[in-house]
Amino acid sequence: MEISEDLLNKLKSKKSVKILAIESSCDETSVAVVENGRNVLSNVIASQIDIHTRFGGVVPEIASRNHITAISNVTRQALDQANCTLDDIDAFAVTYGAGLLGALLVGISFAKGLAYMKNLPLIAVSHIKGHIAANYLTHEDLRPPFVCLLVSGGHTAILDVVDYTHIKVIGTTIDDAVGEAFDKVARVIGLGYPGGPKIDKIAKQGNANIEFRHHNTMANSNNFSFSGIKTAVINYVHKCEQNNEKIKQEDIAASFQKVVTDELANKAIKVTKNLQRNQLVIAGGVGANSELQNKLGVLCKENNIKLYFPSLKLCTDNAAMIGSYAYYQLLDNGEVTDLDLTASSVVPLE
Repeated sequence: MEISEDLLNKLKSKKSVKILAIESSCDETSVAVVENGRNVLSNVIASQIDIHTRFGGVVPEIASRNHITAISNVTRQALDQANCTLDDIDAFAVTYGAGLLGALLVGISFAKGLAYMKNLPLIAVSHIKGHIAANYLTHEDLRPPFVCLLVSGGHTAILDVVDYTHIKVIGTTIDDAVGEAFDKVARVIGLGYPGGPKIDKIAKQGNANIEFRHHNTMANSNNFSFSGIKTAVINYVHKCEQNNEKIKQEDIAASFQKVVTDELANKAIKVTKNLQRNQLVIAGGVGANSELQNKLGVLCKENNIKLYFPSLKLCTDNAAMIGSYAYYQLLDNGEVTDLDLTASSVVPLE
């Protein structure tokens, strides 16, 4: 569905376009009000991490039920913090995928109700593209084209962002996403969920002195494979247990993290140089990893590449990033969705 030319022109000429965005793809219920794709007026997040930690990961049914409980109050808080009402909103945006179907449907149903009630455009946004847009909210000077290293719980990819709504996939994972690998390794060494921050923290106390034997089938390509290193860590831990040897969590974490961040950083730099881009953007929760940030900082400086990370609070799932991408999607091509929108567990990267 496309927005009418009259309404699109009206929005393009409007000095301030406010979009209320909803994100409920996993275990955060988030609602934000974003102005002109760059100015965050509010960004309220109700996290369920404490709830799911006891289970060692996100339980879809529990996540969905908590979204239902939270979404109305979170929306009210977002409007209050933005000092506006629904009458001040120009369009609604919602994550339609990728994510947990039940969780996504909560946000989609709520957004459709608001759009119908106010007779305003509804914009369906890819969660993946939202992560890229988190950088627009952090860096006012950032403009495409640039290369994006996407590193999240569900996706790992290198993307060529040609313009705001035109993206090409250069490389992607053939098995585990990097965030999944962090979670699985953290679980096997007894750190629990969520794995990424816990491994990053404990790795600072250890030494990367363990060589995990694994075959990386993607070593000479732009794609990624993390199942080999994950399995190597699991086998190492099991061997230690069989020999009644105490494992050193901090050394395992440091050694695993070194292998993973080396591959991410080196391939991102290689692609950026090959495409002759001078900007590298990091998106997704693993972008908060301190070792990845440090390595990319050094490599980008050596290669005269400008490096962008989203602020820490925008690395993980949030509605502000959805509102930002929705603005460019709306104004670039006037693309809005019908009220028969449904959820999708998988969405295309491009």
